[in-house]
Amino acid sequence: MPIAILPERGVLEVAGEDRVAFLQGLVSNDVAAAVPGRAVFAALLTPQGKWLADFIMIAEGERLLLDCERAQAAMLAQRLGRFRLRSKVALRDLSAEMTVAAGWGGAPMPAGAVPDPRLAEAGWRLVSAAPPEADATAEDWDAHRLSLGLPDGSRDLVGEQSLLLEAGFDELAGVSWTKGCYMGQELTARTKYRGLLKRRLVPVAVEGPLPAPGTPVLAGGAEVGEMRSGRGALGIAQLRLEALDGRALRCGEAVLTPRLPGWMRLPAEAVPARG
Repeated sequence: MPIAILPERGVLEVAGEDRVAFLQGLVSNDVAAAVPGRAVFAALLTPQGKWLADFIMIAEGERLLLDCERAQAAMLAQRLGRFRLRSKVALRDLSAEMTVAAGWGGAPMPAGAVPDPRLAEAGWRLVSAAPPEADATAEDWDAHRLSLGLPDGSRDLVGEQSLLLEAGFDELAGVSWTKGCYMGQELTARTKYRGLLKRRLVPVAVEGPLPAPGTPVLAGGAEVGEMRSGRGALGIAQLRLEALDGRALRCGEAVLTPRLPGWMRLPAEAVPARG
């Protein structure tokens, strides 16, 4: 029943009486749904609808805590701060004071923990100034999230380029289609309702040396994508949908085999056997 501390995660506090309304017009999911015991997965986009950062929003008293990439916390605070204007809201980077932990595989939830809002199999998250006792490592968590096919922020998405639906945010409960306008909504909605997706982040099995991020993926000599994050024999690659037709995919010295998880929805013509 593993529990791990995640040192690469940071915490951004959004406090003040306007915190929900402030974030509601900026991020991809329904901020009002973040209540004690229930977290919300969301992203901040450019006005053009491209990914900038993603985070898990946790309600705690009179504040929202954003479980985000530690390396992005300052950027996220700065980007959000541009829109504060007269809103009664305060932003603070608490990454040096608070710890993010994850538990999975049946690990009991400590007080203050919330189920991971993306997938039940992902377990739970805890943001706390008093970290729990860990019996696993961040590397163990990374292997677990790769086994589930969960993208990991900037390791798998490219700032100001990636689209949310390429990264499974629809299936992983990271987008609200009913809450109203937010920054970048137009492209996100158009991509969904017009069926404009041409590529996806896809979990892959790796046979051979793990390719470095950015290594081109080839099918029959043609480039069809690139490697993103990975560990051992598991990885995530961005692939064109037409590459999911069962052909052998080469990446550096390795062979990649797409292994589509049960949560992932693709057009019928792009769905091989699931792994």
